[in-house]
Amino acid sequence: MAQAVDALRHGWPIAFDGGPVVLPAETAVATGATSGKMLISAARALTLKLANQREAAVPHAPVLIRSGEPFELSEARAVADPALDLKHPFKGPYKAEMLEWHEVAEAALELARIAGILPAFMVDPIDAGEAVPVAASDLSEWSERSQLNIATRARLPVAACDTAEIVAFRSADDTREHVALIIGDQSGDKVPLVRLHSECLTGDILGSLKCDCGPQLDAALAAMADEATETGGWGALLYMRQEGRGIGLINKLRAYRLQDQGFDTVEANERLGLPDESRDFATAARMLDLLGARTIRLMTNNPKKAAALEAAGITVNERVPHQLPDNPHNARYLATKRDKSGHLLK
Repeated sequence: MAQAVDALRHGWPIAFDGGPVVLPAETAVATGATSGKMLISAARALTLKLANQREAAVPHAPVLIRSGEPFELSEARAVADPALDLKHPFKGPYKAEMLEWHEVAEAALELARIAGILPAFMVDPIDAGEAVPVAASDLSEWSERSQLNIATRARLPVAACDTAEIVAFRSADDTREHVALIIGDQSGDKVPLVRLHSECLTGDILGSLKCDCGPQLDAALAAMADEATETGGWGALLYMRQEGRGIGLINKLRAYRLQDQGFDTVEANERLGLPDESRDFATAARMLDLLGARTIRLMTNNPKKAAALEAAGITVNERVPHQLPDNPHNARYLATKRDKSGHLLK
């Protein structure tokens, strides 16, 4: 699976055991490749207005489409990328066909998400080059097997707390290195205040006003520092390398571009053929387990996050609201969280 993800990022085809060879439309290096069929998500297929789209109710289900003429790479990329919609207004007509290798197709779309590329493939392409072999059945085992362990830890004075400690985690199956920042003294029987914070380059580092990530990060650390000072408790901020709720930085910026055209966060992700929520909360649960924090107070406005941790074996005995004032640039973003993603916001 790790080799397959690497192959997709490099633009190489992958060959599924019991299924077809698929070539990632976005990154493909075989510029002369052609194919009679493409694999895309139902959400993207709906955007393309397929006449016989039967799976629109499951936005991220895989859909197999055929065109009257073989897809060349330039056309396949236009099918994949909504940024090219206006440059290629006469795509098709396309027809959705019966998909007989559903497990393989689902695995391909999930591997694309993990690789951070658009979920669109040319199927059994001609002149695509040698394919990397992979078995779809390996994906669930690879996803469920956690090799995550603590790699190292060190004292890290930060503005919120000059006695903070940082703990770094590493997995053989994942190049992303998650970290936890421990505020206060872990000893004792205090239930920690925990915040799961997904990496946000634009908000955390560049101060973007399009989201509330940076202020939430600062406020969480301040709340944990207050907890340590006032009650002798402790807190843990888990900084998860899951940019864009798991779709990656490039795809998040593509979604931003679509938002500038009038789409909300959920609609933008759907036009890209991507899910609105792709974060791996099982990894966060493993981090908490390694820290000895099996019962927590969770800072979140998202009840689904608490439920996901509970399902992964962590006891959440309190949900601590974590809402901050909006601004003119993120008001719609927060409203979409509330109205479409179930966040408990006023």
